[in-house]
Amino acid sequence: MAEATFPLDAWYPLAWSGEIGRSLFARKICGRDIVAYRRIDGEIAALEDACWHRLLPLSLGKLVGDDVVCGYHGLVFNAAGRCTHLPAQKTINPSACVRAYPVVERHRLVWVWPGEPALADPARLPDFHWNDGADWKGEGGTFVSLGCDYRLVVDNLMDLSHETYVHSESIGHDAILDSPFEVTHRGGTVTLARWMIDIEAPPFWEKMLGKPGSVDRWQIVTFQAPNVVVGDVGAAPTASGAPQGDRSQGVNGAFLAALAPETATTCHYFWNFVRTFARDDHELTRRLTLAHVNDGKGVYDQDHRVLEAQQKAIDSNPRQPFFNLNIDAGALWSRRKIDELIAADTVNAQAAE
Repeated sequence: MAEATFPLDAWYPLAWSGEIGRSLFARKICGRDIVAYRRIDGEIAALEDACWHRLLPLSLGKLVGDDVVCGYHGLVFNAAGRCTHLPAQKTINPSACVRAYPVVERHRLVWVWPGEPALADPARLPDFHWNDGADWKGEGGTFVSLGCDYRLVVDNLMDLSHETYVHSESIGHDAILDSPFEVTHRGGTVTLARWMIDIEAPPFWEKMLGKPGSVDRWQIVTFQAPNVVVGDVGAAPTASGAPQGDRSQGVNGAFLAALAPETATTCHYFWNFVRTFARDDHELTRRLTLAHVNDGKGVYDQDHRVLEAQQKAIDSNPRQPFFNLNIDAGALWSRRKIDELIAADTVNAQAAE
């Protein structure tokens, strides 16, 4: 049996809220084929995307009211996954049902729980409030079926030293390598904090700040196991008080990542870059979105080329484990938190049995 790479007893992003409407929406999460739709009352249902009868994906059928009609033989399933109609017979087999997955809509995303339904506590949803569009503004997107293990994305975001090389023309700077960082961990979270004091601003932050001069720059990145990363990033004029907590003269942004494994080597990456400055500047929002994803030239595009190339190298080179450096401390602690949840899955499964 292959080693598990993701826990099932966790909330994973399935789609942006606006993607789920009065039609059937299909996506694979944690190896589970799921079909979702918005009921007449506005709530979202998520079912196993395979008919009980002959396993045709239900997403190839149609939505009638709040029921899904299989496109092969017309079996009907309600939002709870129970079959309510069989063709050419009145008696319905009690086992005629498909799995219904717990779903919660929050932070502009639809979250699904692929594990044990009884453990699907909404209180365990990741804190992703930066994405709500209230105090922080930005428009993100999705990389569907990104060709890498989702943990490689976590590694990437928990070690921003790569910016010096991968993003040298925008957010990269040698000071990232020269400045000390601190890693802390508590419960299911890991935080890496780095301050770069009195440095030349990299091109992106100099443009956002709108004035020349040295800056104090910060990167405070927090991982929430197993699949969410939030990076508090920004820059302020040197000696304006940012390290002491006064960021009023600077510019503050946050990069957001909500990840959903598709398979062991592919994932869905829900991303956003949000900000607290110039929140009503819609043109800036558009330009920032393009700066992150722009025909293969954006910041995220640069990362994804590296990540997919890394996955191909892993697939063809069985050398494990990776060799680690000091800069990997945040990623290593994050993987440890993921492993703890995977181990808990085994305990939960045994208890359910």
